[in-house]
Amino acid sequence: MALQWTQCSCATIAVLLSFAPASGAAELKVLSPVAMRGVMTEVAGQFEKASGHKLIVDFATAGAVTKRLEGGEPAEVAISSKAQVEGLESKGKFVPGTRASVARVGLALFVKADAPKPVIDTVSNFKKVMNAAQSIGYGDPAAGGVSGVHMARVIERLALGELQSKIALYSDSQAVMKAVAKGNTEIGFGLTSDASLVPGVELAAPLPADIQNFTEYAAAVVLGAKEETAAREFVNYLSSPAAQEAWKANGFQPL
Repeated sequence: MALQWTQCSCATIAVLLSFAPASGAAELKVLSPVAMRGVMTEVAGQFEKASGHKLIVDFATAGAVTKRLEGGEPAEVAISSKAQVEGLESKGKFVPGTRASVARVGLALFVKADAPKPVIDTVSNFKKVMNAAQSIGYGDPAAGGVSGVHMARVIERLALGELQSKIALYSDSQAVMKAVAKGNTEIGFGLTSDASLVPGVELAAPLPADIQNFTEYAAAVVLGAKEETAAREFVNYLSSPAAQEAWKANGFQPL
């Protein structure tokens, strides 16, 4: 028993030391999807306290993060959809071997707080709700947000083109949530994680399984990062037990 305790203690100490404040604290610029705005504030604070490093987190849609890196914008760490990170990796934008999966999130229908919650447990019921709605909002696909891109595909796949006259497009899914909260649009679509970001809205239901889409996010150290060692620490921290609890509490599924 004593040997088992010693092994457990050593493992615990090793984890703590891996994020112990360094003598030379670094400042890290992190490009993060706007979908992670709520949870990233929490995770960043945890990492700063544990490591002594300083994070400057810049939020944009996943598509915008990709475009900025393709344009050569400097940063230490970037987080985007797994597909986009893999694409950037193939173009040599990241330090080889630093890509790591972070979390995934699905899409849901939102309504104003205390409003009736539509039933969309099947594709048939989803179509009925869409046809009955007075107004519908989701992110502009052109902005590159994952929820807007997917909803546009769903509209096309289900041949719901006749709904275009009552569809309003917004800069991102959080802008959609704000419009729903103000009553400017009856139903809105966004990521399940958006429920924790905007007061006055409620998650009615996730999309039916047949048209659901889970976005997996990944992080990597940007090639040319001035603080590569600290950047690697942050990427590793994103899958730590403390970070995983934050992902779950904010509507994400840790990976």
